Amino acid sequence: MKASPQRIEQHLASLIAVPSVTGDEYAAQDLVAAMLEEAGASVERLVVPLTEIETDPDFPGVEVPHTDLPIVAGRLRGLAPGPTRMVSGHVDVVPPGDPTSWTTPPFQPDVRDGAMYGRGACDMKGGLVAAIEALRLVAEAREFAGEIVVLAVPAEEDGGSGTFAAIKAGYSADACVIPEPTDLGLVVAHAGAITFTLDVPGRAAHASMRREGVSALDNLSYLVDALKADEAVRNASATTPEMVEIGLPYPTIIGQVEGGNWASTVMDRVVAHGRYGVTLEQDCDGAADDLRAAIERAAAEHEFLADNPVGVTVWGARFDSAALGGDHPLPASLEAAAARAGARVPARIGLPAGADMRLFINHADTPTVMYGPGDIRRAHSADEHVALADVVECAEVLAEWLVGSG
Repeated sequence: MKASPQRIEQHLASLIAVPSVTGDEYAAQDLVAAMLEEAGASVERLVVPLTEIETDPDFPGVEVPHTDLPIVAGRLRGLAPGPTRMVSGHVDVVPPGDPTSWTTPPFQPDVRDGAMYGRGACDMKGGLVAAIEALRLVAEAREFAGEIVVLAVPAEEDGGSGTFAAIKAGYSADACVIPEPTDLGLVVAHAGAITFTLDVPGRAAHASMRREGVSALDNLSYLVDALKADEAVRNASATTPEMVEIGLPYPTIIGQVEGGNWASTVMDRVVAHGRYGVTLEQDCDGAADDLRAAIERAAAEHEFLADNPVGVTVWGARFDSAALGGDHPLPASLEAAAARAGARVPARIGLPAGADMRLFINHADTPTVMYGPGDIRRAHSADEHVALADVVECAEVLAEWLVGSG
């Protein structure tokens, strides 16, 4: 089955041209629905109010205001009963940032040197277009048993509430592939992440009497060193080969720092926001326990912080980790599909980031892997792009997998 490079380029350009920053996905979902219908699918649409799922104990959280979650699915039924295979992708993108850092406007698709540029090209409208093209190729022949579903969800970037809502609405499958930007590698395990805030105390003093004060910024620096030591210990304990190969599968960072109210005053308070990895051996609650324990150990050995507690708050999106069992046939079936398509057989890899894969595995009893076009290093960046040839290759492999017997 051969995909159409021209159609893929046109569809991807059209989808990039519709901004779909998390929380504003309706227009993009309208376009996805039209593409699925034109490809031959029976289209299903639903809107899930956030209030219906946000009190669920497994709710993954949000970081962007939402009132409801628009979901689109395209379905094909085969010639005989059989398994349900799903390809799922998210339509939302992160904000483009400073537009002057882009060579061309972020929502003005542009093709240069065989790559499509624009916000979402890599993460993950390229993968979603590949899924739609794969469905079209299968629809033209209909020579398969069972059902095929292409699912398009909102709100992945801030936690995965779109996929969680789809699962609660009944979407599951015997196997699922998410075409996230894996550089056409086959992700069989991924880390998780939690967001945290440290409220770090100090003692104010005039700059000329600096030694009379205690800098909250210095205290934060001390805690960052402690978190680096904790990070080293946690990563040294990794045993899953695909995660070990990453080198740093469970990173910790401080991404935002706020503090100080006068240039010549010793800081008496610093607030820092960061990300803490969730290992394959734990859930988000376990990671939060590790984080608090690391801060408490460090504070207990600090002259000032031992008597002036550091506030630790875990908030926002909760990305659990997930892994597909090593003996599950799904990875081998995708590798076989790549061989049938004459494509590169993907290497099995791990991913040091959270993804919707964990929601299907942990909450929908749906074996899931990730395989898609694009380099994750290009995602969320200025001049984000994806090689169009990789989108074509992904579409052809997905089509072979959707109709395959493996």
